[in-house]
Amino acid sequence: MKNLLASIVALALSASVAFAHDFTVGTLEVHHPASKATLPGQPVGGGFMSIANKGAEADRLVSITAPDVSDDVQIHEMAIENDVMKMRQLPDGIEIPAGATVELKSGGLHVMFMKIKHPFKEGESFKATLNFENAGALDVDFTIGSAKPGNATDAEGGANHEGHGG
Repeated sequence: MKNLLASIVALALSASVAFAHDFTVGTLEVHHPASKATLPGQPVGGGFMSIANKGAEADRLVSITAPDVSDDVQIHEMAIENDVMKMRQLPDGIEIPAGATVELKSGGLHVMFMKIKHPFKEGESFKATLNFENAGALDVDFTIGSAKPGNATDAEGGANHEGHGG
């Protein structure tokens, strides 16, 4: 019985560490930075998360670096223009309004890791630094989930990033 209880406690602790995927800098809270597994030879990977601003002033995500996986990380937006879905880089970053939460997900705002150095493998993770205009730098870990649409890292069902070939 003692071993069973010890095993349950150990499992609970390891699960809480595995699911503790939130990061904070200043008044900003970054929840669940995630990516999806890539196929061999796929030149890009996407990044998703939510950013909550608990402060009284807006901030801005101005850049992201992830030198272990890409030397070119971009902030993108997907939008419908004249009935055509287009993706464009946001060189000025993303505003995080005071008291609001901004979602980075497929089909909208997201991160693009261009010319990735190696495939993203399900179950692995990688480090990145989010750079905010006011709050400063925040080191985070992106968890890599399944490439399948609708997985836990991407509730929106996946985006086609073929046009980002590089």
